[in-house]
Amino acid sequence: MLAGIAGLLRQDYVNPEVDPWADSPFGWIRSRPSRQRGTIGEQLVAGWAAAKGLDVVRSGDAEADRVINGRRVEIKFSTLWEKGDYVFQQIRDQRYELAILLGISPFAASCWVVPKSALLGVEHEGLSGQHAGRRARDTSWLRFPASRPHAWLADFGGTLAAAHRLLAG
Repeated sequence: MLAGIAGLLRQDYVNPEVDPWADSPFGWIRSRPSRQRGTIGEQLVAGWAAAKGLDVVRSGDAEADRVINGRRVEIKFSTLWEKGDYVFQQIRDQRYELAILLGISPFAASCWVVPKSALLGVEHEGLSGQHAGRRARDTSWLRFPASRPHAWLADFGGTLAAAHRLLAG
């Protein structure tokens, strides 16, 4: 009964126009520490891929997060930042074939399936060294407005349906 009353009172205190995450099914993720968010992102991708009929197993090592349909994948996860950007962090040159970039907004999801060879070792708009600027080599991050992904990402999905086609292919 108390939970029901709290639900009714909530509308008097939470303004979805001020906090777009207020009624989001993903809002709780933003309250978790960043390391947990990464794990949650991995679990979201693994659960989604399995539900779509793809074969998903753990990679067995720290060089990739999962093996999906026989391909080693690294999963990067971002919730929408306050200024409307997705920021995918800790992109490293490890032993994986594909990077899955899952971006979550309050009521939408975007997903790209990028071959490692197209992501690392190539100059791309939005991709820079995470710890020492553009010259950093060991760890990178990718940042772009969620509403306007960089043109170079167009061939790698953008929607969950497109990401599924690329993974299933």
